[in-house]
Amino acid sequence: MAVVLRLKRIGRRNRPFYRICVMDRQTRRDGRAIEELGHYDPVNPEKGKHFVLNVERAKYWLSVGAQPSETVASFLKESGIDLKAVRRGEDTAQPAADSESSTES
Repeated sequence: MAVVLRLKRIGRRNRPFYRICVMDRQTRRDGRAIEELGHYDPVNPEKGKHFVLNVERAKYWLSVGAQPSETVASFLKESGIDLKAVRRGEDTAQPAADSESSTES
């Protein structure tokens, strides 16, 4: 079974809202999800709060071979997840604030 991370639309007409889901590749877009990892609200006016993602579960699914869609991959990158490092099994749990503070010292 091929597993992908992709969006599932649940919003009404002219007001899109999406869930970030783990799904079988052959499942239809709005079909049954294996697990829901967060949500994406493209209409939310607050920048930086347009998506919520459970980073730990996303890292788990990537480590077992799930492939993200282009949109979900951009959310993962924005959350600070290095897709190549997760697939290699490296731990990318260091927050970005720690690397900034170490360069200032």
